[in-house]
Amino acid sequence: MDGISTIGPLIQAAELASLQGEHLIVDCRFRLGEPAAGEKAWREGHIPGARYAHLERDLSCPPAAGAGRHPLPDPASLVALFSRWGIREGCLVVAYDDSGGAMAARLWWLLRWMGHRQVALLDGGLQAWLAHGLPLSTAAPADRPTCFHGEAGQMPVVDAAQLADGLREGSLVLLDARARSRFRGDEEPIDAVAGHVPGAINLPWQEQLAADGRFRTGGEIAAALEGIRRPGARLAAMCGSGVTACHLIFAMELAGLGGTSLYPASWSGWIAAPGHAVARGE
Repeated sequence: MDGISTIGPLIQAAELASLQGEHLIVDCRFRLGEPAAGEKAWREGHIPGARYAHLERDLSCPPAAGAGRHPLPDPASLVALFSRWGIREGCLVVAYDDSGGAMAARLWWLLRWMGHRQVALLDGGLQAWLAHGLPLSTAAPADRPTCFHGEAGQMPVVDAAQLADGLREGSLVLLDARARSRFRGDEEPIDAVAGHVPGAINLPWQEQLAADGRFRTGGEIAAALEGIRRPGARLAAMCGSGVTACHLIFAMELAGLGGTSLYPASWSGWIAAPGHAVARGE
């Protein structure tokens, strides 16, 4: 198919396989606790032409006090990365992983943050590609350097102070994308403190997916927000470290709710600051 400009935020496996025109595919597979696993899997087989993006090396900068486990990369490093990949105006970027888009959505958000709007997620990820009987490759694509022109700040973010003020004033609705057991504080397998930001509402990112691993329709996602949204209040999303919150922001866009802010430091940043309150339970 052609007409890259008509591709929406989601692309289906069959569409990607027949895609004509300038596009770039990025494999974002990653495993928390096994930082080398995603790149190893990419080397063993990936969608033909796909290059690899490492969550901690490419899509984050090193942890810093108060910034959480996966701080946003320095914009200059993103410009260098996207230039090396060959992303220029009009180039469609397709991101995928094997975890429901949890990692790929981080790249989607970063590209949008840098002002590049031609970016889509492969609906259903690598599993959908394989289910269509489509091939894998072990060949690494060559870099195709260009000059990426982008400027950070094209997607909204909030910091801890803005978050606290918005919750206190009622001008912000905070959605927490973590699993319900982590939100309640029943368990915390990653961070030092269990629980959630007082006033946050739990909306796990996995619940935005259907049983086959593809995204629910925008209407279904919007219906889940009934009773959560408040007139005049903006939406913000968080998770453990600002990664799966991007997945929730992507789902909000599918539901027609663009403009949801990211709290990049998320739970790991919130609990690192002295004096931040912690709630448990629903």
